[in-house]
Amino acid sequence: MKILIIGARGAVGNTAVEALSDRHEIITAGKTSGDIRVDLEDISSIRAMYDKAGRIDAMVCAVGHGHFGPVDEMTTEQFMKGINGKVLPQINLVLAGFKHMNDAGSFTLTSGVLNRDPIKGGASAAAANGAIDGFVRGAAVDMPRDIRINAVSPEVLEVSRAKYDGFFRGHNHVSNEAVGRAYSKAVEGCLSGQVFIVE
Repeated sequence: MKILIIGARGAVGNTAVEALSDRHEIITAGKTSGDIRVDLEDISSIRAMYDKAGRIDAMVCAVGHGHFGPVDEMTTEQFMKGINGKVLPQINLVLAGFKHMNDAGSFTLTSGVLNRDPIKGGASAAAANGAIDGFVRGAAVDMPRDIRINAVSPEVLEVSRAKYDGFFRGHNHVSNEAVGRAYSKAVEGCLSGQVFIVE
Protein backbone atom coordinates (compact mmCIF):
# COMPACT_ATOMS: atom_id res chain seq x y z
CA MET A 1 0.00 0.00 0.00
CA LYS A 2 0.91 3.63 -0.42
CA ILE A 3 0.40 5.26 2.99
CA LEU A 4 0.53 8.97 3.80
CA ILE A 5 1.58 9.52 7.43
CA ILE A 6 1.22 13.03 8.80
CA GLY A 7 3.28 13.80 11.88
CA ALA A 8 5.63 10.91 11.19
CA ARG A 9 8.56 12.53 13.02
CA GLY A 10 6.62 12.93 16.27
CA ALA A 11 6.67 10.33 19.03
CA VAL A 12 3.22 8.95 18.20
CA GLY A 13 3.52 9.20 14.43
CA ASN A 14 6.85 7.40 14.54
CA THR A 15 5.13 4.33 15.98
CA ALA A 16 3.00 4.13 12.82
CA VAL A 17 6.09 4.46 10.63
CA GLU A 18 7.87 1.72 12.58
CA ALA A 19 4.88 -0.59 12.34
CA LEU A 20 4.13 -0.11 8.64
CA SER A 21 7.29 0.90 6.77
CA ASP A 22 8.71 -2.57 6.22
CA ARG A 23 5.62 -3.68 4.27
CA HIS A 24 4.38 -0.52 2.54
CA GLU A 25 5.44 2.62 0.71
CA ILE A 26 5.40 5.47 3.22
CA ILE A 27 5.08 9.16 2.35
CA THR A 28 5.62 11.47 5.33
CA ALA A 29 4.20 14.94 5.81
CA GLY A 30 4.56 17.58 8.50
CA LYS A 31 4.78 21.27 9.19
CA THR A 32 8.59 21.33 9.54
CA SER A 33 9.70 17.90 8.34
CA GLY A 34 8.76 15.06 6.04
CA ASP A 35 8.58 14.39 2.32
CA ILE A 36 5.81 16.99 2.01
CA ARG A 37 5.29 20.14 4.07
CA VAL A 38 1.75 20.89 5.25
CA ASP A 39 0.03 23.38 7.52
CA LEU A 40 -2.94 21.44 8.84
CA GLU A 41 -4.73 24.60 9.94
CA ASP A 42 -4.85 25.76 6.32
CA ILE A 43 -7.23 23.80 4.09
CA SER A 44 -5.46 24.97 0.93
CA SER A 45 -2.22 23.51 2.30
CA ILE A 46 -3.98 20.21 2.99
CA ARG A 47 -5.27 20.11 -0.58
CA ALA A 48 -1.81 20.89 -1.93
CA MET A 49 -0.33 18.08 0.16
CA TYR A 50 -2.79 15.57 -1.30
CA ASP A 51 -2.04 16.81 -4.82
CA LYS A 52 1.67 16.18 -4.21
CA ALA A 53 1.08 12.76 -2.67
CA GLY A 54 -1.16 11.56 -5.50
CA ARG A 55 -3.39 8.51 -5.14
CA ILE A 56 -3.07 6.78 -1.77
CA ASP A 57 -4.35 3.64 -0.06
CA ALA A 58 -4.28 4.97 3.49
CA MET A 59 -3.84 8.17 5.47
CA VAL A 60 -2.65 8.29 9.08
CA CYS A 61 -2.70 11.54 11.05
CA ALA A 62 -0.81 11.64 14.35
CA VAL A 63 -0.67 15.35 15.11
CA GLY A 64 -2.64 17.90 17.03
CA HIS A 65 -2.30 20.42 19.82
CA GLY A 66 -4.51 22.31 22.23
CA HIS A 67 -4.68 24.36 25.41
CA PHE A 68 -3.93 23.04 28.88
CA GLY A 69 -5.06 24.98 31.91
CA PRO A 70 -7.78 25.26 34.59
CA VAL A 71 -11.25 25.33 33.11
CA ASP A 72 -12.35 28.26 35.27
CA GLU A 73 -9.56 30.38 33.82
CA MET A 74 -9.98 29.23 30.23
CA THR A 75 -11.10 31.64 27.55
CA THR A 76 -13.07 30.71 24.47
CA GLU A 77 -10.00 31.46 22.37
CA GLN A 78 -7.90 29.08 24.46
CA PHE A 79 -10.53 26.34 24.26
CA MET A 80 -10.68 26.72 20.49
CA LYS A 81 -6.98 25.85 20.23
CA GLY A 82 -7.96 22.21 20.67
CA ILE A 83 -10.66 22.49 18.02
CA ASN A 84 -8.53 24.42 15.52
CA GLY A 85 -5.30 22.57 16.30
CA LYS A 86 -6.51 18.98 16.58
CA VAL A 87 -10.15 18.42 15.60
CA LEU A 88 -10.65 20.48 12.42
CA PRO A 89 -7.29 19.54 10.89
CA GLN A 90 -8.06 15.82 11.17
CA ILE A 91 -11.62 16.21 9.93
CA ASN A 92 -10.42 18.33 7.00
CA LEU A 93 -7.90 15.62 6.14
CA VAL A 94 -10.82 13.26 5.66
CA LEU A 95 -13.10 15.69 3.85
CA ALA A 96 -10.36 16.74 1.44
CA GLY A 97 -8.96 13.25 1.08
CA PHE A 98 -11.78 11.31 -0.56
CA LYS A 99 -10.84 12.12 -4.16
CA HIS A 100 -7.26 10.98 -3.49
CA MET A 101 -8.16 7.80 -1.59
CA ASN A 102 -8.31 4.55 -3.52
CA ASP A 103 -11.30 2.22 -3.18
CA ALA A 104 -11.18 0.20 0.07
CA GLY A 105 -8.60 2.61 1.49
CA SER A 106 -8.60 3.95 5.03
CA PHE A 107 -8.33 7.09 7.13
CA THR A 108 -6.80 6.75 10.60
CA LEU A 109 -7.06 9.66 13.01
CA THR A 110 -5.51 10.07 16.46
CA SER A 111 -7.30 11.13 19.63
CA GLY A 112 -5.99 10.28 23.10
CA VAL A 113 -6.65 9.24 26.66
CA LEU A 114 -8.01 12.42 28.22
CA ASN A 115 -11.67 12.11 27.23
CA ARG A 116 -11.88 8.78 29.09
CA ASP A 117 -9.33 9.36 31.88
CA PRO A 118 -9.05 13.11 32.59
CA ILE A 119 -6.26 15.07 34.21
CA LYS A 120 -6.32 18.52 35.77
CA GLY A 121 -6.12 21.22 33.14
CA GLY A 122 -7.07 18.83 30.35
CA ALA A 123 -10.68 19.83 29.61
CA SER A 124 -9.89 21.31 26.19
CA ALA A 125 -7.88 18.26 25.16
CA ALA A 126 -10.61 15.94 26.47
CA ALA A 127 -13.21 17.74 24.36
CA ALA A 128 -10.99 17.53 21.28
CA ASN A 129 -10.39 13.80 21.74
CA GLY A 130 -14.09 13.16 22.25
CA ALA A 131 -14.93 15.09 19.09
CA ILE A 132 -12.49 13.03 17.03
CA ASP A 133 -13.80 9.74 18.41
CA GLY A 134 -17.37 10.84 17.75
CA PHE A 135 -16.57 11.94 14.20
CA VAL A 136 -14.98 8.59 13.42
CA ARG A 137 -17.97 6.61 14.68
CA GLY A 138 -20.46 8.85 12.91
CA ALA A 139 -18.56 9.13 9.63
CA ALA A 140 -18.00 5.38 9.33
CA VAL A 141 -21.61 4.74 8.33
CA ASP A 142 -21.30 7.19 5.41
CA MET A 143 -17.95 6.10 3.97
CA PRO A 144 -18.13 5.57 0.18
CA ARG A 145 -16.36 2.96 -1.96
CA ASP A 146 -15.60 0.63 0.98
CA ILE A 147 -13.30 3.24 2.53
CA ARG A 148 -12.78 2.73 6.25
CA ILE A 149 -12.18 5.24 9.05
CA ASN A 150 -10.83 4.59 12.55
CA ALA A 151 -9.02 6.36 15.38
CA VAL A 152 -6.11 5.33 17.58
CA SER A 153 -6.41 6.57 21.16
CA PRO A 154 -3.21 5.92 23.10
CA GLU A 155 -2.12 6.54 26.65
CA VAL A 156 1.10 8.49 27.08
CA LEU A 157 4.06 6.82 25.38
CA GLU A 158 6.93 5.54 27.48
CA VAL A 159 9.30 7.65 25.39
CA SER A 160 7.31 10.76 26.38
CA ARG A 161 7.35 10.02 30.12
CA ALA A 162 9.92 12.72 30.91
CA LYS A 163 8.20 15.29 28.70
CA TYR A 164 4.93 14.97 30.61
CA ASP A 165 6.42 14.29 34.04
CA GLY A 166 3.98 15.29 36.77
CA PHE A 167 0.92 15.63 34.55
CA PHE A 168 -0.22 12.02 34.24
CA ARG A 169 0.16 10.68 37.79
CA GLY A 170 -0.98 7.08 38.01
CA HIS A 171 -1.43 6.65 34.27
CA ASN A 172 0.09 3.72 32.44
CA HIS A 173 2.76 4.48 29.88
CA VAL A 174 2.56 2.45 26.70
CA SER A 175 5.26 1.15 24.39
CA ASN A 176 5.93 2.18 20.81
CA GLU A 177 5.18 -1.39 19.78
CA ALA A 178 1.73 -1.37 21.38
CA VAL A 179 0.72 1.89 19.70
CA GLY A 180 2.23 0.75 16.41
CA ARG A 181 0.10 -2.39 16.51
CA ALA A 182 -3.01 -0.23 16.85
CA TYR A 183 -2.05 1.74 13.74
CA SER A 184 -1.35 -1.51 11.93
CA LYS A 185 -4.80 -2.83 12.89
CA ALA A 186 -6.44 0.38 11.72
CA VAL A 187 -4.62 0.47 8.37
CA GLU A 188 -4.20 -3.21 7.55
CA GLY A 189 -7.29 -4.63 9.22
CA CYS A 190 -10.93 -4.77 8.20
CA LEU A 191 -12.76 -2.77 10.87
CA SER A 192 -14.29 0.68 10.50
CA GLY A 193 -15.77 3.18 12.92
CA GLN A 194 -13.57 1.92 15.73
CA VAL A 195 -11.52 3.72 18.36
CA PHE A 196 -8.51 1.52 19.10
CA ILE A 197 -7.59 2.22 22.72
CA VAL A 198 -4.01 1.55 23.81
CA GLU A 199 -3.46 1.59 27.55
